[in-house]
Amino acid sequence: MPIGWGEFFALASAVCWAFAIILFRRAGDALPPFELNLFKNVLGLMLVAPTLAVIEGFQLAAFSLQELGVTLLSGFLGIAVADTWYLRALSLMGASRTGIVASLLSPFVILLSILFLGESLRGWQLAGFALVMAGILLVTWRQNRREVDAAHLGRGVFYGVGAMFMMAVGIVMVKEILETRPFLWTTGLRLLGGVSGMLIYLSLRGHADRVMQRFMQPLPWRTIIIASFLGAYVSMMMWLAGYKLIPASEASVLNETANAWIVLLAWLMLGEMISSRKIAGIVLTSIGVVIMLLA
Repeated sequence: MPIGWGEFFALASAVCWAFAIILFRRAGDALPPFELNLFKNVLGLMLVAPTLAVIEGFQLAAFSLQELGVTLLSGFLGIAVADTWYLRALSLMGASRTGIVASLLSPFVILLSILFLGESLRGWQLAGFALVMAGILLVTWRQNRREVDAAHLGRGVFYGVGAMFMMAVGIVMVKEILETRPFLWTTGLRLLGGVSGMLIYLSLRGHADRVMQRFMQPLPWRTIIIASFLGAYVSMMMWLAGYKLIPASEASVLNETANAWIVLLAWLMLGEMISSRKIAGIVLTSIGVVIMLLA
């Protein structure tokens, strides 16, 4: 299989997302997961809107009512719910364990793609997938299980598994629309669905004032803004571009390399220790990606 733009975007998205996660970690616990995700998505929508206006113009693309509803729902599930639950899992059980749970994204996408999109992986691609998963487990697994409270670990696993499933549902349900409708419009509508869902939730719960107060306190805004720019705009655009150009099952495997990149960047940017086991995991993941690309 020749290496094309779809594979490039899927891999580049993983690197950008890893950079965003490192910056979110550097920002610490300045904002709860919901507020952090809300800011990230609002900034992403504010950036996508002018990009859409410049490239596509202001005329609404020809989405059917059903396609419009599916795209908005995809954004609500895959952005509002999934990203909030991911950040919550990250705060409950740490990056390494969250990385293990995040490995479920590919199996979920592959399963849903086989069930609903008629996709399949070829023999060598299955071998590459197995190597990627094995490498991620090596990179993210921690031997000391006493670092996290059992209750926090249980809740973290619940939110992490739920986040990956919701993310997989969100991308599989919009896959065909990505292939047939303007890319930027689909991206913007998904973000609109995510932001609208979060704002409706705030309104129904009556928490808007509390959230605004949290945004008014002193925060490491520079780090949060850069992380949100990478996570909600650059990475999001490339992530969806990958799914648009290549089968969802293949894109999801290439996206899994983000977990290995997070460990490597944490060593380079945050000074965290990197063991021989983690290096071996990164090597396995890289070999698996090469097999996926060349199979």
